[in-house]
Amino acid sequence: MKVLAALLLSLSLPALHPAPAPPAPLDHSQIKQVRHRGTWYFAENGHAVYCYGPVLLVPIKEIGLQRVATFCRDGQTMVPLRD
Repeated sequence: MKVLAALLLSLSLPALHPAPAPPAPLDHSQIKQVRHRGTWYFAENGHAVYCYGPVLLVPIKEIGLQRVATFCRDGQTMVPLRD
């Protein structure tokens, strides 16, 4: 009975458990951050938009050719631009 009590007591003490190994330090010089190079444009709705793709001329029946910026922030594929 004394052996069982000593075994339970030894397992419950935190100093006897092996401590987890500290995490390895990160080398921040090897972490590459992706930066999109884009441009701010003035959209047709009056807001500024930041887009990464090229500006294209898209034919629209009612007005003819419309300038649009492509691949913009917030997941917008094409944003009509104000001239």
